Amino acid sequence: MPHAPAPLFTASDFDFALPPELIAQHPAAERSASRLLDGRGAEPADRVFRDLPALLAPGDLLVFNDTRVIKARLLGVKATGGSVEALVERVLTNHEVLAHLRASKSPKPGSRVRFDDGFDAEVLGRGGPEGALFHLRFPAEPLALLERHGHVPLPPYITHADTLDDERRYQTVFAARPGAVAAPTAALHFDAALLAALAQRGIETANVTLHVGAGTFQPVRTENLAEHRMHSEWFDVTEATVQAIARTRASGGRIVAVGTTTLRALESAALGGALQSGSRDTDIFITPGFSFRVVDVLVTNFHLPKSTLMMLVSAFAGFEHVRALYAHAIRERYRFFSYGDAMLLQRPG
Repeated sequence: MPHAPAPLFTASDFDFALPPELIAQHPAAERSASRLLDGRGAEPADRVFRDLPALLAPGDLLVFNDTRVIKARLLGVKATGGSVEALVERVLTNHEVLAHLRASKSPKPGSRVRFDDGFDAEVLGRGGPEGALFHLRFPAEPLALLERHGHVPLPPYITHADTLDDERRYQTVFAARPGAVAAPTAALHFDAALLAALAQRGIETANVTLHVGAGTFQPVRTENLAEHRMHSEWFDVTEATVQAIARTRASGGRIVAVGTTTLRALESAALGGALQSGSRDTDIFITPGFSFRVVDVLVTNFHLPKSTLMMLVSAFAGFEHVRALYAHAIRERYRFFSYGDAMLLQRPG
């Protein structure tokens, strides 16, 4: 029997009013002490994140994104003296990067920008989708220069300058592969004690890598979702993870994605049908009506209004159900966005 066509949604359908004081400016004192809204059933249940092992079953597989946030934000000046703020979006070969630049007047190709009074970068031109980014050449290995001169790229809704505490807390405890300019925030709630409790419960773990880009914070600005141009991100799914998922499926366990970035990597790797190992870019845009092939359960934070991630979770757990969960979270004063609380969802059916 053919599936009924998905209802037509517009960007405004994913809008909601959020009291500004619910936008978390700092993380919880302890990672696993954040609140967890259990949204798997018809009625929401208010829990604490360290309850997660009891909410999963032995034989389930938790899949994490092991990307590492780089100090991608740079402050500098042009040769003319004008100030420049850069956000490195992607590190290329030959000491080159693609970056967002904010300046009163865009620097021209061939000009130089001095960052942190520590090194000069040459502007090679424009790059990225539709030339939205600047192509820069650094004088040495970019990751080393960013580590020395850069700042933690906190999201635009966090109002304080980055601190040493942000260097520690805007990073997962298992971050391994540098390249993200935003944290996979659902994984920020995991600490060593919680990981040990999950293992003791018989819950397996596996990793993917998706280097989260700055586009994750951009709202959808076209009412017609088909007109939205999705940002592109690099991901890698190893053969070991493919095999772990296959073993879990064969034994009747569930695949639990920790965060929308993990889900995007897994579902991108399965767009051809079977889950395939390998690395490439993805610009997958998941909206209601999407056919999920891999993920059964999702751990996720609360997302921005009219964002692609709000559309993703609505596709995963159901539009009306997610709206009701967000209304509950606002009533119960959950903390929102990157440093906020989390939610546990499962795919219907």
